[in-house]
Amino acid sequence: MTDPTPSPAAPAPMRRRGMMVVLASPPGGGKTTVSRAIMARDPQTTVSVSATTRAMRPGEAEGTHYFFMDKPHFEDLIAKGEMLEHALVYNNYLYGTPRGPVEKALQDGRDVLFDIDWQGNRSLARHAPDDIVSIFLLPPSWQTLSDRLHNRAQDSEEEITRRLSKARDEIDHYTEFQYVLVNRDLEETIARVQDIIAAERVKRTRQIDLAAFVETLVP
Repeated sequence: MTDPTPSPAAPAPMRRRGMMVVLASPPGGGKTTVSRAIMARDPQTTVSVSATTRAMRPGEAEGTHYFFMDKPHFEDLIAKGEMLEHALVYNNYLYGTPRGPVEKALQDGRDVLFDIDWQGNRSLARHAPDDIVSIFLLPPSWQTLSDRLHNRAQDSEEEITRRLSKARDEIDHYTEFQYVLVNRDLEETIARVQDIIAAERVKRTRQIDLAAFVETLVP
């Protein structure tokens, strides 16, 4: 005999607010490699698309590689508080992160991955302290860092010297990050970053429906 009592409906998935995950390291520290691995393995994560005042290069697409804009427009967004972080690079081009697309992703429960330096991290922490999760990757030794840069065989010795000088400055700011990992083994580092992201996703303050859900538990 069929039981006429209907089965209770499965509860709807609990919504959460996304977060801004900053991955930083000195040049050669592994942040770009780790970022790409996280993006490939985690469908809930999207990468931050920067805005720039430089011209579009062959093979680049608007909104995929960068948001391309002229300098007056970029400066107007800064003045209006619509840039979460920005910097003037040595060739006099502006680069920055528009607030709108990031906020939309966070509201949709997606995590936005940032591959930026300590200055960008400081700016994001100032503009959105409750949304940021910052991770700094340290090399296992200075020699390892130097070897990584030389083994790329992509840069001149002068450029490597410049990058190592920048690395010293980057490492000096490790205390500004919430998490610090020593990148001895790439797969282990990726796994630990994934663990950090998983833990941060279930923080009480990020679970939008949690209070309402708890109310249903108490008669």
